[in-house]
Amino acid sequence: MKATKFVAVLAVAGLAFAACGGDDDDDAGGDATTAPAETTPASEGTTVGTAGTECEPRPPVEEVNIGLVTDVGKVDDKSFNQSAWEGVQAAGEAADAPYDYIETAAATDYASNIGQFVESGATIIVTAGSALTEATSAAAAENPDITFIGIDQFQDPVVCNLTGLVFNEDKAGFLAGALAGLLTESGTIAAVLGTDQVPPVVAFKEGYENGAEHVNPDVEIISTYHPGGLDVAFTDPEWGATTARQALDNGADIVFGAGGLTGNGALTEVAKEDGALCIGVDTDQWLTVPDAHPCLVTSAMKLIVEGVQELIAAAIDGSLAPGDFIGAVGLADFHDLADRVPDDVKAQIDELTEQVVSGEVPTGYEP
Repeated sequence: MKATKFVAVLAVAGLAFAACGGDDDDDAGGDATTAPAETTPASEGTTVGTAGTECEPRPPVEEVNIGLVTDVGKVDDKSFNQSAWEGVQAAGEAADAPYDYIETAAATDYASNIGQFVESGATIIVTAGSALTEATSAAAAENPDITFIGIDQFQDPVVCNLTGLVFNEDKAGFLAGALAGLLTESGTIAAVLGTDQVPPVVAFKEGYENGAEHVNPDVEIISTYHPGGLDVAFTDPEWGATTARQALDNGADIVFGAGGLTGNGALTEVAKEDGALCIGVDTDQWLTVPDAHPCLVTSAMKLIVEGVQELIAAAIDGSLAPGDFIGAVGLADFHDLADRVPDDVKAQIDELTEQVVSGEVPTGYEP
């Protein structure tokens, strides 16, 4: 589901090639610029070498059959997996091609779930989440005739039929934290997070904390990771609600929920607290978590839907290159809570966005 408007967007799109010495710095994949809520196409015909051997250009995918393997969680989690599924649906419908998904129940099922799509004849397989990196790379190496797209999966080494859709979560988190640091009245903010075993969650957290401290050095921050593993950290709204309530009881008046259904539990709990604010993640959660409307001032977004749709389209027309495609991130619209954000704060966020995009203000996140 696409946001109707951005307060700020970082469109950092292109290919950053780890195997050729590239990394996820501020100019990975090209210059960062402010832009509408969309990604920029990857450079057509670009190939990248691995172990000294160049990848051959990929031919167009003619018999399109798309499969999505989720991370643990559901395609209706109103966050990460749902965004991946919406991207696959949109791409399949645009191509008038079949598409389907497999929901992963346990981390031990990643490889077998991918294998089901291999056996069923899928020609494009999308896997959602950094935890699937190893299983996706292995499957791509074993099935060179299938095109793979890995969301939140950095490519090092590069596999010629695999493209990673990755994001600078620290930049979205930084802007969300800066907004929280400027809006807090109690001087205390919080983050309720999935597991620190997932690098994008860590990037969101570090960016959020550093952004808040950048604008408000005296701010107190309560950040809490889910104590469980990959199988439960993103599917535990009860823990998310309990942790958010503890943060509110300890003086926090703004809570960032970054952890799938777990984070959604935090948002809906904050919505019960008169005057408190919350910040969503991954997608514009105003559109997906209506119970959070009383508190949801914005969301730290990754344009997963648009990125997935674009990379599948590139695979179909033969312009998809291996390596890392850097998708766009930004803050969602303030929606009905726009009056809770003073004009001077909006101006500061706009200015800070330009500085973060240009690299003038680093996020402080070191992967």
